[in-house]
Amino acid sequence: MITVYEDVFNWDTYLKFGKREFFKRKQAIYTQGTCGDGFYFLHKGLVRIVSVNATGKERMLNIVIPNQLLGVQCLDQKQHFTSAIAVKDSVVYHFSCEQFKELIKAHPELFKLFSRSVIHKMKILLDRINLETFTSEQKVALLLQNICYEFKIYEVPIIQQDIAMSTGLTRITVYKVLKQWEKEGIITIQNKKYYIKKPDSLRNLVN
Repeated sequence: MITVYEDVFNWDTYLKFGKREFFKRKQAIYTQGTCGDGFYFLHKGLVRIVSVNATGKERMLNIVIPNQLLGVQCLDQKQHFTSAIAVKDSVVYHFSCEQFKELIKAHPELFKLFSRSVIHKMKILLDRINLETFTSEQKVALLLQNICYEFKIYEVPIIQQDIAMSTGLTRITVYKVLKQWEKEGIITIQNKKYYIKKPDSLRNLVN
């Protein structure tokens, strides 16, 4: 499986262009409505991408795991239309627009990475528009399906609690969904780790 991050094998080469920042659990990395200046690279931790509607209701759009980008839509320095909230203590590198220009100048091969990343994140946003109408099973499937798309391996790098916090479901609900999928052979569970065996089954659940 080809992923938008496949071309970058070691981000350590590029981190010197960014600024290292630490965010505690539940702390906002950036908030909806504020003006952006650049993008972020998640080095460690877990981050939820959410949006808030006019009534103040929060909707989970995506989950970001280590070695992924977030906030790339605001390289135009306009307002963020989502918020990024740390699910657990996280370390990120912030690249300002000026630093981004220096990065691309030094490593032009990264331009394709950013283009594909933005396109993929726009697709994720469209997929989440009707999230409120989804069943619990569909919400979990959509989350794991995104992880499948991003990475060639099918090991789920998050635990049940992370899935629950990212989808707004209870841990019991997530547990029941995963156990049912294990019976159906969609996933396997080994040493508290989850491996997706039938990614097409997840895709069929949300299509």
